[in-house]
Amino acid sequence: MGIRYYAYAFDGDQTREVLADPSLVLGSDPYADACGLEPGFTLGVTEFKQSRPERDFLYLDKAWRYLQWLTAPCSADAKARPAHRMFEGQVAFIADGYSWHPWVRALAPDEVSLIAQDLKTIRDHDVEACLSGGGSTDQLVTSELTYVVPYLHRARSFADTLSSEGRGCVYLIG
Repeated sequence: MGIRYYAYAFDGDQTREVLADPSLVLGSDPYADACGLEPGFTLGVTEFKQSRPERDFLYLDKAWRYLQWLTAPCSADAKARPAHRMFEGQVAFIADGYSWHPWVRALAPDEVSLIAQDLKTIRDHDVEACLSGGGSTDQLVTSELTYVVPYLHRARSFADTLSSEGRGCVYLIG
C-alpha cells in the first residue's frame, strides 16, 4: 500500500493536550478515513470519498513527498520554507525492511497560520520547476504535475481553513 500522508484537525482549545499526545486526534484507521471505508476493513466497497469532512481531515496520498521536496531547503546552507513543517518527516523502517513506524507531528494553530501564509505563495509553476529540476522527462513532469498540483491545492485549502478557524492539526506519514 505504501507510505501515505494523513492530517487530522483539532480545535485550538485542545492544543496543550494534543501537543502532549498527538494520538488523541488520530483516527484508528487513517486509510479507511481517506477512502470512506469502515475502520479495520478487510473487504469492502467504496466510492473513495473520505469519510471525514474536508475541514477536519487532509489526505495527500503519496504526494506528500513532492510537497516535502518543494518546501525543503534548496541547499545545505538554506532554510526550509515555513510550509515544510507540514510535510517534513520520514517513517522509521523496522529491521525487516517491509514495515515501519509512522512519523507523527502536532502543529499548533500559530504554526498552521504561518504554514497557510506560506502555502498561498506557492504556485503551480513552482511545482513544475521543482519537478523539472529532477531530470524528469517532459512526459513524466506532466504526469507528476497532474498528480501533485491538486494535492497542493488541498493542502493549501486545509491549512487556510484551519488558520481562519484558529485550529491546529496532527499529521501522520505512514
